[in-house]
Amino acid sequence: MKIYISADVEGVAGITHWDEATKNHPDYPEFRELMTNEVVAACEGALNANATEIVVKDAHGTGRNIISSKLPKEVQLIRGWSGHPYAMVQELDNSFQALLMIGYHSKAGTANNPLAHTIKRAVASVAINGELVSEFLLHAYVAALEQVPLVFVSGDQGICSDVTALNDQIHTLAVSRGIGSSTQSMSPARACQEMKEGVTQALKRNYDKCQICLPNEFTVEVSFKEPDVAYKASFYPGAKQSNDQAVQFQTNDFFEVMRMLLFVIKS
Repeated sequence: MKIYISADVEGVAGITHWDEATKNHPDYPEFRELMTNEVVAACEGALNANATEIVVKDAHGTGRNIISSKLPKEVQLIRGWSGHPYAMVQELDNSFQALLMIGYHSKAGTANNPLAHTIKRAVASVAINGELVSEFLLHAYVAALEQVPLVFVSGDQGICSDVTALNDQIHTLAVSRGIGSSTQSMSPARACQEMKEGVTQALKRNYDKCQICLPNEFTVEVSFKEPDVAYKASFYPGAKQSNDQAVQFQTNDFFEVMRMLLFVIKS
């Protein structure tokens, strides 16, 4: 059984402030280790469910956060960013039996995590067909495009509620909740224990019902915090300004959505 794990940090138990998620900040090493421990727990849970191959994408910031020496020997780790539009699930294809997301967080424009954002902090919000979307949903749609079931998501309470609303067959683990600029989290030790058990449980059941259906058409609107960024983004082929701080893009191909976001947001 071949498993893909995408790992972020803002939804890891205990994290509260951007200092803790920023490489080269004195607070960072502790939370890098907490992220690594949750990923290791997820890998151990997958191995307990008879996974034979695990690919992990370090999907936060520089893509160079996970302490690779701590990973089980069955794991292959993707570090850095290739520039492929699949971004946080780079190299995902239909050879994988399941996708897991660890440490994911609430979307931009919501109050469920003090670190809530979508792709970049310069983005005020991303909406598809009139609904705000998260990094979870964007990459869940990539999984749907590749016909890989998403079976497990951990992170803050807000993102887990979004997952359940989309498909209540996906196993979720809420390790924290946001309260203004603070968080209330379970202990890292408990988070890792429940991660390991939850992943094993999720992978040992029939997860055909975890498949997600893609919409037939996509109207994407990206709202930026600064008008000059929206102006520049409006020159992407097919994009147009919908107001001073936002651009809109329409397509019936979700790959084109991810390609547009790659160039409009990350350029």
